[in-house]
Parts: sequence; structure tokens; C-alpha cells
Amino acid sequence: MYKNLAETIKGIIDVQTVSEERKTTLQPLMDFVQQKANSGADINLNFICTHNSRRSHLAQVWAQVASAYFNTPNVHCYSGGTEETALFPKVAETLTNQGLHIFKIAETNNPVYAIKYSNDTPPIIGFSKKYDDPFNASSSFAAIMTCSQADGGCPFITGAEKRIPITFEDPKISDGSPEQARVYTERSLQIAQEMFYVFSMIKS
Repeated sequence: MYKNLAETIKGIIDVQTVSEERKTTLQPLMDFVQQKANSGADINLNFICTHNSRRSHLAQVWAQVASAYFNTPNVHCYSGGTEETALFPKVAETLTNQGLHIFKIAETNNPVYAIKYSNDTPPIIGFSKKYDDPFNASSSFAAIMTCSQADGGCPFITGAEKRIPITFEDPKISDGSPEQARVYTERSLQIAQEMFYVFSMIKS
């Protein structure tokens, strides 16, 4: 993995701050991943939030990085929303500052990004889409609801094998304020810590 990313990951692992309450919240995701790993099946994770612009992308990226770091095979992470908007630029900036390499590969109202954590792996493709977009897995996936609005607004996720609420506070509350950079950094690191905790517990 890239040097700056490796330093971020070292900080995540050295300072493990996942509370017992959050560990309980994360347990169903761990159980889903472990069950699939035990059977050698593909592990499809779709992180869903209302606008697919902030939290769902952060969770998708960090889950994919964590699975690679802990050598959990066959993990495919996606993200989606109840509506399509655009990946918020501050998310890309935050992830870049934390050591990922991000390139804009399509310039539209809904840009498409290639997000890389090493030179030797395919990029994570980041763009806003509905959760049932053809780009995402259509069956045998866990739908991880990263915001309460999406969880309440989507009573049924077609094709989901399991629905798992793991909600995060929206960093959008800091937009336009002097606290924006700090809030996005903290939210990204929280999500990273929790995804690293999940995959650190998976036994091959």
C-alpha cells in the first residue's frame, strides 16, 4: 500500500477506539463476512446512504482497503443511495490526505473517480448512483445502511441477503464552517477504524 496510506493505517491500528456499543453494532457485518469467508463465497457489501455522496463512499473505500490489508479474499465493496447526486469533493480530498491516490476519470455533473490504495490492485470506482444501479451487485449482498434516513426510507432492498444498519453522523453538518476539514477527517477515520476492526476479526 502507498506509504502515506500505510502511515494512516498504522495510526488506525495503534489507536483502537471502537467502543463496546459500536462493536455490538458491527457484529452482524462481521458475522456476514465470516459466513461468506467460511464457504469461500464472494463477499458483496453495498454501503447505502440517502445521497451516496459522503458516508457510503467512505465506508465502501475503507472496507475495501481493510479487506486487502487483512488478506480477506473475494471482497467486493459497492455504494449507492436512495437517489443519485455526486461524490462530495471534500470526501475525495480527505481520502487523498489520508494516503489514497484519487484520479477523476470522467468529468460530468456526477464525476467518476478511480481510487487506488496500491499500484498493484485495480482501483475502487467512486461515483454517486442508486443502490440498485447495474454497476452494483444485484443479489447475494449485504445492504449496510450508513444513515438512518436511508434505513428508514428503504423498507426493502431488492436482492439483499442481509440488511445491516451501521449509521454514522453526517459530516455534511460542518460544510461551509471552519470545522469542515476536521470533521471530515474525524468521520473518515472513525469509519476506517470500524472497518479495520471488522476485518481484523475475520478468520481465514
